[in-house]
Amino acid sequence: MKNSRQKQILEIIAAHAIETQEELIERLEACGYKVTQATISRDIKELKLVKTATDKNKYKYVRSGSEEAKQSVKYDKILSETMVSVDVAGQIIVIKTHNGMAMAAAAAIDSLGWSEIVGTIAGDDTLFVAVRTAEAGSVIAEKFASVMSWGR
Repeated sequence: MKNSRQKQILEIIAAHAIETQEELIERLEACGYKVTQATISRDIKELKLVKTATDKNKYKYVRSGSEEAKQSVKYDKILSETMVSVDVAGQIIVIKTHNGMAMAAAAAIDSLGWSEIVGTIAGDDTLFVAVRTAEAGSVIAEKFASVMSWGR
């Protein structure tokens, strides 16, 4: 039963952007598996699943050894180690970086592929991120600020 369930989990996360354990439980139950949150938690750990950012500015489960997971970790590390501050002015997010690191941070942000981000402009230690709406600017600035705190 466990092997079958874990195989089903891998199929589900390959086919759908699963953001929470609750979503995963619902999908498994739709496939005929009755599971608890504790069981799902153990399966996630055993399968070495991690969350990675999607292009819709959300997160989803992927296998930790996947190329997608490796890219996400790489870009998160670049951002967490280069950013000094994050501020937002309407549809522009202003990110201050360590000297000479704005271009690396901009490349990492561009690689995220978030649809709300129109583009980036980088100087030496300052980076502008243009977003589609002011609401998106606030949300994305908060996400950058949380990534920035990972490196501290």
